[in-house]
Amino acid sequence: MKNRRTAMILAVCLGISLLAGCDGEKQKVFEQAGKDLEQGSYEYALQGYADSVANGVKLPHSYRGAGIANLRLGNYKEAVQNFTDALNCENIGKALRKDVISYRATAELKAGAYEDAMADCQTLAEEDALDADGYYLTGKVALEMDAYDEASANFEQAYGENATYDMAIRIYQAYLEKDMEADGTRYLEAALVSEPKSAEDYCDRGRVYYYMQDYTNAQNELIEASKQESTEALLLLGMVYLAQNDVSNARAMYQEYVSKEGESAKGYNGLALCDIAEGNYSAALTNIANGIPSANTEEMQSLLYNEIVAYEKQLDFTTALQKAKEYRKMFPDDKTIAKEIAFLKTRV
Repeated sequence: MKNRRTAMILAVCLGISLLAGCDGEKQKVFEQAGKDLEQGSYEYALQGYADSVANGVKLPHSYRGAGIANLRLGNYKEAVQNFTDALNCENIGKALRKDVISYRATAELKAGAYEDAMADCQTLAEEDALDADGYYLTGKVALEMDAYDEASANFEQAYGENATYDMAIRIYQAYLEKDMEADGTRYLEAALVSEPKSAEDYCDRGRVYYYMQDYTNAQNELIEASKQESTEALLLLGMVYLAQNDVSNARAMYQEYVSKEGESAKGYNGLALCDIAEGNYSAALTNIANGIPSANTEEMQSLLYNEIVAYEKQLDFTTALQKAKEYRKMFPDDKTIAKEIAFLKTRV
C-alpha cells in the first residue's frame, strides 16, 4: 500500500510538472510573437498569435497582436476581425479596449470602411476624452469622407494637444495625400516657431524644411544635428542632397551612415537611390540586395519599389513587371503600383 501510494503521488506530481511545462511553452510562444511584432517580422508574429489564440493564452492581447500583424501586412479585413474578436473577449480592460478600438478604426480606414471607422472614432470620444492621436485619427477619417471642416477641426485639436514637429508632419502628409498641400503647410510653419533644444529638434526641423522644399535651411538644421552625433540627420541630409541632384554629397552621407550603423536597410536604400540617379542600375540592385536582410516592413517596401525602378531603368521590363506584381501582393494599399504595372504591361 505504501509503494502504491508513493507511485500515485509521483504520478500526480509528474502530471502537474508536465502541465506547468506545457503552460510555460505556450507563454513562450506568446512572448516570442510580441518580439517578432516589435522587430517587424509580421508573418512570424501572426503565426505566433494565431497559436496563442488556439492555446487560449491572453486572448484579448493575442487577438490584438494578430490584428496589428495583419494591419502591417495589409490584410485589413482580417485585422478588423481580429480587433473585433479582442473586443468581444469578456476580460478586456478599459485601457486595452480603447487601444483596440483605435487600431480597429485604423484598419477600417485602410480598408475604405469610412463609416465604420468614424463610428469607432465617435465611440472613443464618447467613452473617453480623445487624446492627440485620437483627434488625428478622426481627422484622417473625416478627410477621406470629404468632411473637410470636421477634418480641420480635429487636426487643430490634435496639434493643440501635441504641438510637436512629428504631429505637424503627420497632418501635413494627411493633407498631401489628398492634394491639399497648402492646408498642411501651415502646420509645418507653426512647428518652426519653437526654438530647437536638442539634436532631435534640429533633425525634426530639417525634416520640416525638407517637406517645404526649403533645402538650404534643411541642410543648415541637419548639419547642426549631425554635429551633435545624430545619425538620422545623415539619412535626411542624403535626401536633401539628392533633391538638389548633388549625388556625390548624398552618397557620402549614406556611406557615413552605413559606416556608423553597420548593416542598414535605410543606408543601403539611400546608396541605391544614388546609383539610380547616376544610371548605375546593377550597383543599385546590389545595394538593394544588401539592404533586404535587415529591413523591417516599411524599409522593405521602399527597397522593393526601388528594385522595380532599377529593373525598369535597365529596360528589363519582364523582371520589373514580375517584381511589381509581387510588390502589389505585399503592399496592396500603395496606390502608385497599379499605374506602374499598367505601364510595364505595355512594354512587355
